[in-house]
Amino acid sequence: MRKWISFPKQVGVSSKQAHADFPEQAIYEREVGRSGFFGPATHFHHRHAPTGWSEWEGELRPRNFDFNKLDNLATDSPWQVPLLLHNAQCKFRIWHCHEKMPFLVRNADGDELLFIHEGRGELYCDYGHMTLEKGDYFAIPRSTNWRIEPLEPMHIVMIEATNSAYQLPEKGLVGNHAIFDPACLDTPDIDADFKAQYSEEQWQIEVKRHDKISRITYPYNPLDAVGWHGDLAPVRINWRDIRPLMSHRYHLPPSAHTTFVADGFVVCTFVPRPIESDPGALKVPFYHNNDDYDEVLFYHEGDFFSRDNIDKGMVTFHPAGFTHGPHPKAFQAGREYRKKFTDEVAVMLDTRNALEMGEVCAQVENPDYVYSWQAKDEKAK
Repeated sequence: MRKWISFPKQVGVSSKQAHADFPEQAIYEREVGRSGFFGPATHFHHRHAPTGWSEWEGELRPRNFDFNKLDNLATDSPWQVPLLLHNAQCKFRIWHCHEKMPFLVRNADGDELLFIHEGRGELYCDYGHMTLEKGDYFAIPRSTNWRIEPLEPMHIVMIEATNSAYQLPEKGLVGNHAIFDPACLDTPDIDADFKAQYSEEQWQIEVKRHDKISRITYPYNPLDAVGWHGDLAPVRINWRDIRPLMSHRYHLPPSAHTTFVADGFVVCTFVPRPIESDPGALKVPFYHNNDDYDEVLFYHEGDFFSRDNIDKGMVTFHPAGFTHGPHPKAFQAGREYRKKFTDEVAVMLDTRNALEMGEVCAQVENPDYVYSWQAKDEKAK
């Protein structure tokens, strides 16, 4: 087990409590932490915003992609879409499923997590049938056969847990029923719709292994189960079933919003919640160096109060190694109590190891995003 060199220390003027009651001469707090908000941390109090850079050179920089502009995502198979962000532990893709899939697919590389950004459709898999709706997560165990019949065009975020499995996070002091009750998890059913697709006609399965495709042909539809029992199955939960942890006196870190965990990364969900009401509490995401994790945010819907000029379907990518936090307008609104409630929905992917960008990312990147933390008067200089 890693043993950190850590002990509490206070130097100069600082607050007693992180994210609250800042000293008057330094309204900007910066958290420097390890292990994704679970390790040792120090909170600096600054006279200037930690994101107040005037120039930036080099590859390490915050990035913003508008994946709505990509035109090669509507493919027959999810394995045909380009990799957007990836490392050895996970792969991030976006797939537009507009037509009924004429074959089955199977991921032999790892578990797959689908997030339904737009549309709805019928999903058939080894375990049965389920209707997927906008806002659903659907976690698929490795090597499960599945296919989708869209009822309307579907835009799907796909996050592969390469060579690992999705699990639920430990909930510790708040108990097993906090954030969402495990009873909210749904599984597919061997229902009338599933039985109706039994067939003695030829079917194929496209199997992805080491990112190469093999095709297996059967003289019948292999989705022919009549029942099953056990504790391994795909599960679904909608973001609307998530009841976020809150404190009216303290801004909780992103780790409090963890939905799924896998080897080397976590998936978090930000959903609408009241903003902290205590006069001394920070009311926007705090400036921080999350120096062990890359952070990716997919914006699903709502008003993304900590970011300017971000629309649904966009993605921000903040690699480990620099300070980031709210944009100036959001920071000021938080200080002036302009907002009482967040109405944003976003999916966050935090990876322990560095992510690489797919080649298509450059086509839809906003090169000016790195300067979006500058106040308007600074931009005009």
